[in-house]
Amino acid sequence: QVQLVESGGGLVQPGGSLRLSCTASGRFFNVYGVGWYRQAPGKQRDLVAFIAESGVTNYANSVKGRFTISRDNAKNAVYLQMNSLLPEDTAVYYCNQRRGSYIYWGQGTQVTVSS
Repeated sequence: QVQLVESGGGLVQPGGSLRLSCTASGRFFNVYGVGWYRQAPGKQRDLVAFIAESGVTNYANSVKGRFTISRDNAKNAVYLQMNSLLPEDTAVYYCNQRRGSYIYWGQGTQVTVSS
């Protein structure tokens, strides 16, 4: 069983920064890619950023140049550095790992961007 735990969310003013963390229990974390998703009220859950097991990354167009995803396999952790935050970045942020036919989600962490 894999458990993913997100942390680092909070309230921040527009233009500010936050760093989200996702830590995983268990083995083989480094063998699979990890994604950060977000879901705003009344909207679908969308992929924000993804990092492959190789370290290759990709981003949603809306966050390119502002968000950076990284991983530390020694700590079973993936991070999302979010800079130049906008009110439209407000959402619950989830990390996700797919292992074959199994998909694991964390419980989410709230990010609110407001003055």
